[in-house]
This record gives sequence, structure tokens and C-alpha cells, in this order.
Amino acid sequence: MLSKKEKPKEMAFAGHPEITIFSDWCKSCGICVAFCPKEVLAMDENRRLFAKAPEKCIACHMCELRCPDFAINVEEAKSLTEPGKEKS
Repeated sequence: MLSKKEKPKEMAFAGHPEITIFSDWCKSCGICVAFCPKEVLAMDENRRLFAKAPEKCIACHMCELRCPDFAINVEEAKSLTEPGKEKS
């Protein structure tokens, strides 16, 4: 347990999560768009999926988990520092 004076070390991240959309697999059902809590995903006028606001992604993986066709992959942002390890 942490004492009142100790603070947990925070991780520094490089950029935002990476969203990969496999267009050939997507059947444009819109489930991912409906479940995204940050409105990162959208459909264009041809019902093709795209990331309209990738900088808002919190890597909750709701789109990835709900997609029936496995057409979305979300990779967490790469950490620059790990807790407990100091940069030299």
C-alpha cells in the first residue's frame, strides 16, 4: 500500500492507439460505430467504415470485441517508460 507521500509512477505513451480497419472483411453493419463511447468511428456516404477522430480513441476495444467479422484491430499506444524502470 502506498503512503500518503508516495505517488504511483505514471506511464508515458507515444501517440494514440492505432486503429486498423480491414475494409475487405467489413460488411458495414455499423455495430462498431454504435458501441464506440467516444464516437471515433463513422460510416461515409458509401457505408464504408473509417476512423473520423482517432485521437479520441481510449483503446476500450468495444469496436473490436463487437465486430462480427473481426474487421477492426486496436493496438494500445506504445509505452515510452514502464513503471518501476527508470530511463538511463
